[in-house]
Amino acid sequence: MSMAEDSQAELAMDYDRSKEIKAFDDTKAELTLGTAKHTDPSFLTIVLQDQSGRLQVMRDNQLVDVTPIQHGLIVNIGDLVQILSNDKFVSTNHRVVEKKDRTKDFSGMLLQWVKLAMDYDPSDEKKAIDDAKAGVKGLVDSGIVEIPRIFIRPPHELAEELNMCKSTLQVPVVDLSGIHVEDGRKKIVDEIREASEKWGLFQLINHGIPSSVLEGMIDGTRKFHEQDVEVKKEYYSSDPTARKVRYDSNLHVFKTKGLTANWKDTLYISELVSGYIEPEEIPEVCRKTSLEYINHVVKLEDILLGLLSEALGLKTNHLKATECDKKQLMVCHYYPACPQPELTLGTEKHTDPVFLTIVLQDQSGGLQVMCDNQWADVTPIEHGLVVNIGDLLQIVSNDKFVSAIHRVVAKKVGPRISVVCFFNGVSTPPKLYGPIKELISEENPPLYKDFPLVDYVTKFFSKPLDKTGLDLFRL
Repeated sequence: MSMAEDSQAELAMDYDRSKEIKAFDDTKAELTLGTAKHTDPSFLTIVLQDQSGRLQVMRDNQLVDVTPIQHGLIVNIGDLVQILSNDKFVSTNHRVVEKKDRTKDFSGMLLQWVKLAMDYDPSDEKKAIDDAKAGVKGLVDSGIVEIPRIFIRPPHELAEELNMCKSTLQVPVVDLSGIHVEDGRKKIVDEIREASEKWGLFQLINHGIPSSVLEGMIDGTRKFHEQDVEVKKEYYSSDPTARKVRYDSNLHVFKTKGLTANWKDTLYISELVSGYIEPEEIPEVCRKTSLEYINHVVKLEDILLGLLSEALGLKTNHLKATECDKKQLMVCHYYPACPQPELTLGTEKHTDPVFLTIVLQDQSGGLQVMCDNQWADVTPIEHGLVVNIGDLLQIVSNDKFVSAIHRVVAKKVGPRISVVCFFNGVSTPPKLYGPIKELISEENPPLYKDFPLVDYVTKFFSKPLDKTGLDLFRL
């Protein structure tokens, strides 16, 4: 693995060499290990050991003794070097066994990337992103070959990726073509119920939105993000309350003081249907396509609320009657090509703090959903849509449905484009939301207390994005 000299120097300066001394009592040596089998969540480990032995390394599914050499040292490749080398180097799986009647001093220097830990202050990079107003695309256009530190995930997250199995699970696909036939509708309701209970997410085909409208919306999003940066700057704001149509990059970093930025830029269009926004406020380059697309999506969302109500065993109009879709937000994401996709994410893992989400994605891929503790790819279906159950629908269903944990991985090839429509309830005047009374019984007591939506939203956005909001009002 090669690296530019200046990058090597920077990494060297950022390492924290912390010394760890361990002493072992060998009275029950046959029942224990000095150190359990593991790999190191670091770049490199240098070990000084005495002549006692006991260190073992896994090779070809066998544990091999690392016989001490007087005045010698041991060098371990850590998880992060394996990641950066794209598996050209391998992280050492090793352990220390116990022996009777001996005490051993074991010294190790773990080389940690301090700027990703508590010592790293991202404020300068945050300010630079905010001041430039060019977003992640501006970084890519400048010709960078290494991503800025603020985008690099913490070492423990990168190490966890090594232990994640590649899922072969297939995301459910629901075909709406039979919705107007009695048996067909029952089949659709059953499929939606199963997907909402297990996955919290499903793909939708034959949904009725013309392919020309879908393609136009993707193209309009691309045109906005790829236009001259001076034009985009007119819409730039990191304050979500400043305007109803705005463009920014990594709002969550500014709001939650998170250390890791996501590899994407976003155009926000809020309250598009509620009558509080003038069409002229939408950028001209995507105005027509946005208005046409949202008009179709709102009609589809009405159909979905009816199907979801039936899947819960309720009357078709039950969810609609709760005004759970009165507030709409459309976000148009642009994920540029990333020179180091293994170190960052397009969107970190999260659940949606809404009732329902409808996603239009291009054919690039990258969206993943968590199921059975595995990340499953949501493989794009041409002219298909993705439907996410949000936190609030999980709450009102009293955990019968689950909110989808999902993320977007970064890629070397791009851009990836997606358009996400969020549907949420009423904030003003205050309206209480909680488990639906028809779903509550002695055998199924309420799992959440009732709350006004504004309280939920405020608390949700005061926490890190990757932490669930479901426990905020759980009983």
